[in-house]
Amino acid sequence: MANAPNSSLTPPQISPSWALFLDVDGCLLEHAPSPELSRAPPELGPRLRELSQRLDGALALVSGRSLAALDRLFPECAQICMAGLHGLEWRDRSSAQASPPACAEFEGLLAQAQELLRTYPSARIEAAGPCLNLHWRADPEAAPAMTDFADAAVARLSGYRAHPGAHGIEIRPAGMDKGQAIAALMARPPFAGRRPVFAGDDPADECGFAEVNARDGISVLVGERSDTLAHYRLTDPPQVRQWLGTIKEID
Repeated sequence: MANAPNSSLTPPQISPSWALFLDVDGCLLEHAPSPELSRAPPELGPRLRELSQRLDGALALVSGRSLAALDRLFPECAQICMAGLHGLEWRDRSSAQASPPACAEFEGLLAQAQELLRTYPSARIEAAGPCLNLHWRADPEAAPAMTDFADAAVARLSGYRAHPGAHGIEIRPAGMDKGQAIAALMARPPFAGRRPVFAGDDPADECGFAEVNARDGISVLVGERSDTLAHYRLTDPPQVRQWLGTIKEID
Protein backbone atom coordinates (compact mmCIF):
# COMPACT_ATOMS: atom_id res chain seq x y z
CA MET A 1 0.00 0.00 0.00
CA ALA A 2 1.57 3.28 -1.08
CA ASN A 3 1.70 6.33 1.09
CA ALA A 4 -0.67 8.92 -0.38
CA PRO A 5 1.00 12.10 -1.70
CA ASN A 6 -0.86 14.57 0.52
CA SER A 7 -1.19 12.46 3.65
CA SER A 8 0.58 14.99 5.88
CA LEU A 9 -1.95 17.74 5.08
CA THR A 10 -4.79 18.82 7.35
CA PRO A 11 -8.15 18.26 5.66
CA PRO A 12 -10.10 21.28 4.43
CA GLN A 13 -12.88 22.93 6.32
CA ILE A 14 -16.09 20.90 6.22
CA SER A 15 -18.37 21.85 3.34
CA PRO A 16 -22.20 21.70 3.41
CA SER A 17 -22.01 19.82 0.08
CA TRP A 18 -20.12 16.84 1.54
CA ALA A 19 -21.32 13.37 2.41
CA LEU A 20 -19.42 12.80 5.65
CA PHE A 21 -18.57 9.30 6.90
CA LEU A 22 -16.90 8.91 10.30
CA ASP A 23 -15.29 5.94 11.99
CA VAL A 24 -15.78 5.86 15.77
CA ASP A 25 -13.02 4.13 17.76
CA GLY A 26 -9.68 5.84 17.22
CA CYS A 27 -11.34 8.57 15.16
CA LEU A 28 -14.18 10.21 17.08
CA LEU A 29 -13.18 8.54 20.34
CA GLU A 30 -9.87 7.61 21.91
CA HIS A 31 -9.25 3.88 22.08
CA ALA A 32 -10.07 2.33 25.45
CA PRO A 33 -8.44 -0.84 26.86
CA SER A 34 -11.65 -2.65 25.88
CA PRO A 35 -14.61 -1.41 23.80
CA GLU A 36 -17.14 -1.41 26.63
CA LEU A 37 -15.01 1.14 28.52
CA SER A 38 -15.27 3.78 25.77
CA ARG A 39 -17.13 6.98 26.60
CA ALA A 40 -18.12 9.84 24.32
CA PRO A 41 -17.44 13.39 25.53
CA PRO A 42 -20.81 14.93 26.50
CA GLU A 43 -20.62 17.55 23.76
CA LEU A 44 -19.91 15.10 20.94
CA GLY A 45 -23.37 13.60 20.42
CA PRO A 46 -25.10 17.00 20.15
CA ARG A 47 -22.33 18.21 17.83
CA LEU A 48 -22.83 15.25 15.51
CA ARG A 49 -26.57 15.78 15.52
CA GLU A 50 -26.16 19.46 14.65
CA LEU A 51 -23.60 18.67 11.95
CA SER A 52 -25.95 16.10 10.42
CA GLN A 53 -28.64 18.74 10.23
CA ARG A 54 -26.24 21.19 8.57
CA LEU A 55 -25.40 18.51 5.97
CA ASP A 56 -29.10 17.79 5.34
CA GLY A 57 -28.65 14.37 6.90
CA ALA A 58 -25.60 13.36 4.84
CA LEU A 59 -23.55 12.20 7.82
CA ALA A 60 -23.06 8.58 8.81
CA LEU A 61 -21.12 6.77 11.48
CA VAL A 62 -19.37 3.79 9.82
CA SER A 63 -18.07 1.47 12.50
CA GLY A 64 -17.12 -2.06 13.37
CA ARG A 65 -19.38 -1.70 16.40
CA SER A 66 -22.97 -2.88 16.27
CA LEU A 67 -25.83 -0.40 15.97
CA ALA A 68 -26.85 -1.25 19.53
CA ALA A 69 -23.37 -0.36 20.78
CA LEU A 70 -23.37 2.90 18.79
CA ASP A 71 -26.75 3.82 20.25
CA ARG A 72 -25.38 3.31 23.75
CA LEU A 73 -22.40 5.56 22.98
CA PHE A 74 -24.47 8.26 21.27
CA PRO A 75 -28.02 8.22 22.67
CA GLU A 76 -28.65 11.71 21.24
CA CYS A 77 -28.00 10.49 17.68
CA ALA A 78 -30.93 8.19 16.98
CA GLN A 79 -31.75 10.13 13.80
CA ILE A 80 -28.21 9.98 12.41
CA CYS A 81 -27.46 7.39 9.75
CA MET A 82 -25.28 4.56 11.05
CA ALA A 83 -23.57 1.58 9.41
CA GLY A 84 -22.58 -0.98 12.02
CA LEU A 85 -20.50 -4.14 11.82
CA HIS A 86 -18.62 -2.68 8.83
CA GLY A 87 -21.90 -2.27 6.95
CA LEU A 88 -23.49 -5.64 7.69
CA GLU A 89 -26.24 -3.65 9.43
CA TRP A 90 -27.33 -0.07 8.85
CA ARG A 91 -30.06 2.43 9.58
CA ASP A 92 -31.00 5.68 7.91
CA ARG A 93 -33.97 8.02 8.16
CA SER A 94 -36.31 5.82 6.11
CA SER A 95 -35.17 2.21 6.47
CA ALA A 96 -32.88 -0.23 8.20
CA GLN A 97 -31.08 -3.51 7.57
CA ALA A 98 -30.37 -6.00 10.34
CA SER A 99 -27.19 -8.03 10.38
CA PRO A 100 -27.44 -11.57 9.01
CA PRO A 101 -27.69 -14.35 11.59
CA ALA A 102 -24.55 -16.08 12.78
CA CYS A 103 -23.82 -19.45 11.25
CA ALA A 104 -24.47 -22.62 13.22
CA GLU A 105 -20.78 -23.07 14.04
CA PHE A 106 -20.48 -19.58 15.51
CA GLU A 107 -21.58 -20.39 19.07
CA GLY A 108 -18.93 -23.08 19.35
CA LEU A 109 -16.34 -20.70 17.95
CA LEU A 110 -17.18 -18.12 20.60
CA ALA A 111 -16.78 -20.68 23.39
CA GLN A 112 -13.40 -21.71 22.00
CA ALA A 113 -12.28 -18.09 21.75
CA GLN A 114 -13.20 -17.50 25.39
CA GLU A 115 -10.66 -20.18 26.34
CA LEU A 116 -7.89 -17.81 25.16
CA LEU A 117 -8.74 -15.53 28.08
CA ARG A 118 -7.49 -18.16 30.52
CA THR A 119 -3.98 -17.47 29.24
CA TYR A 120 -4.47 -13.79 28.37
CA PRO A 121 -6.97 -12.43 30.93
CA SER A 122 -6.46 -8.77 29.94
CA ALA A 123 -7.39 -9.45 26.30
CA ARG A 124 -11.02 -9.14 25.22
CA ILE A 125 -13.43 -11.24 23.17
CA GLU A 126 -16.49 -9.48 21.75
CA ALA A 127 -19.30 -11.09 19.76
CA ALA A 128 -21.79 -8.94 17.80
CA GLY A 129 -24.21 -10.53 15.39
CA PRO A 130 -22.21 -12.80 13.07
CA CYS A 131 -18.90 -11.08 13.95
CA LEU A 132 -16.26 -12.04 16.51
CA ASN A 133 -13.67 -9.49 17.61
CA LEU A 134 -10.44 -10.50 19.34
CA HIS A 135 -8.84 -7.50 21.07
CA TRP A 136 -5.29 -7.47 22.44
CA ARG A 137 -4.72 -3.74 23.06
CA ALA A 138 -4.53 -4.39 26.83
CA ASP A 139 -2.45 -7.56 26.40
CA PRO A 140 -0.18 -7.38 23.31
CA GLU A 141 1.31 -10.78 24.08
CA ALA A 142 -2.03 -12.30 23.05
CA ALA A 143 -1.60 -11.16 19.43
CA PRO A 144 0.08 -14.32 18.02
CA ALA A 145 -2.35 -16.72 19.70
CA MET A 146 -5.41 -14.70 18.67
CA THR A 147 -4.15 -14.37 15.10
CA ASP A 148 -3.53 -18.12 14.88
CA PHE A 149 -7.00 -18.76 16.31
CA ALA A 150 -8.62 -16.46 13.73
CA ASP A 151 -6.73 -18.06 10.85
CA ALA A 152 -7.79 -21.53 11.95
CA ALA A 153 -11.39 -20.38 12.48
CA VAL A 154 -11.89 -18.95 8.99
CA ALA A 155 -10.43 -22.10 7.50
CA ARG A 156 -13.38 -23.95 9.06
CA LEU A 157 -16.12 -21.35 8.59
CA SER A 158 -17.51 -21.14 5.07
CA GLY A 159 -17.95 -17.57 3.87
CA TYR A 160 -15.97 -15.92 6.69
CA ARG A 161 -12.75 -13.90 6.59
CA ALA A 162 -10.24 -12.63 9.17
CA HIS A 163 -9.65 -8.87 9.10
CA PRO A 164 -6.54 -7.70 10.98
CA GLY A 165 -6.59 -4.37 12.78
CA ALA A 166 -4.00 -2.36 14.65
CA HIS A 167 -4.70 -4.04 18.01
CA GLY A 168 -6.99 -6.92 17.19
CA ILE A 169 -8.47 -9.15 14.54
CA GLU A 170 -12.07 -9.61 13.50
CA ILE A 171 -13.75 -12.72 12.12
CA ARG A 172 -16.77 -11.74 10.04
CA PRO A 173 -18.72 -12.79 6.95
CA ALA A 174 -17.09 -11.99 3.63
CA GLY A 175 -18.76 -9.62 1.18
CA MET A 176 -18.94 -6.39 3.17
CA ASP A 177 -16.46 -3.81 4.34
CA LYS A 178 -16.47 -0.08 5.08
CA GLY A 179 -15.72 0.80 1.47
CA GLN A 180 -18.74 -1.17 0.27
CA ALA A 181 -20.85 0.34 3.05
CA ILE A 182 -19.90 3.85 1.90
CA ALA A 183 -20.65 2.92 -1.74
CA ALA A 184 -24.08 1.60 -0.76
CA LEU A 185 -24.92 4.77 1.17
CA MET A 186 -23.66 6.98 -1.66
CA ALA A 187 -26.34 5.44 -3.89
CA ARG A 188 -29.09 6.60 -1.50
CA PRO A 189 -30.41 10.01 -0.51
CA PRO A 190 -29.29 12.23 1.13
CA PHE A 191 -25.73 11.08 0.27
CA ALA A 192 -26.14 10.68 -3.51
CA GLY A 193 -24.59 13.45 -5.59
CA ARG A 194 -22.38 14.75 -2.79
CA ARG A 195 -18.60 14.62 -2.41
CA PRO A 196 -17.73 11.72 -0.09
CA VAL A 197 -15.40 12.27 2.85
CA PHE A 198 -14.25 9.52 5.19
CA ALA A 199 -12.14 9.74 8.35
CA GLY A 200 -10.76 6.64 10.04
CA ASP A 201 -7.69 5.32 11.81
CA ASP A 202 -7.42 1.56 11.42
CA PRO A 203 -6.17 -0.71 8.60
CA ALA A 204 -9.81 -1.81 8.28
CA ASP A 205 -10.58 1.76 7.16
CA GLU A 206 -8.29 1.61 4.13
CA CYS A 207 -11.05 0.17 1.94
CA GLY A 208 -13.11 3.23 2.86
CA PHE A 209 -10.25 5.51 1.84
CA ALA A 210 -9.98 3.67 -1.47
CA GLU A 211 -13.70 4.10 -2.12
CA VAL A 212 -13.81 7.85 -1.51
CA ASN A 213 -10.56 8.40 -3.43
CA ALA A 214 -12.10 6.64 -6.44
CA ARG A 215 -15.00 9.11 -6.22
CA ASP A 216 -12.72 12.19 -6.06
CA GLY A 217 -13.49 12.43 -2.36
CA ILE A 218 -11.46 13.30 0.71
CA SER A 219 -9.79 10.56 2.78
CA VAL A 220 -8.51 11.42 6.26
CA LEU A 221 -6.24 9.20 8.35
CA VAL A 222 -6.36 9.75 12.10
CA GLY A 223 -3.02 8.89 13.68
CA GLU A 224 0.58 8.34 12.66
CA ARG A 225 0.51 5.30 10.36
CA SER A 226 2.57 5.86 7.21
CA ASP A 227 1.20 2.96 5.15
CA THR A 228 -2.10 4.42 4.01
CA LEU A 229 -4.19 5.48 1.03
CA ALA A 230 -5.50 8.54 2.87
CA HIS A 231 -4.78 11.94 1.34
CA TYR A 232 -5.06 13.95 4.56
CA ARG A 233 -4.27 13.45 8.22
CA LEU A 234 -5.45 14.47 11.67
CA THR A 235 -3.35 13.66 14.71
CA ASP A 236 -5.88 12.20 17.13
CA PRO A 237 -9.58 12.16 18.12
CA PRO A 238 -9.44 15.56 19.89
CA GLN A 239 -8.24 17.09 16.61
CA VAL A 240 -11.03 15.28 14.76
CA ARG A 241 -13.61 16.68 17.16
CA GLN A 242 -12.17 20.15 16.68
CA TRP A 243 -12.31 19.73 12.89
CA LEU A 244 -15.99 18.79 13.10
CA GLY A 245 -16.72 22.32 14.32
CA THR A 246 -15.28 23.98 11.19
CA ILE A 247 -18.18 23.69 8.74
CA LYS A 248 -18.31 26.51 6.20
CA GLU A 249 -21.33 28.79 6.12
CA ILE A 250 -21.31 29.01 2.31
CA ASP A 251 -20.12 26.29 -0.05
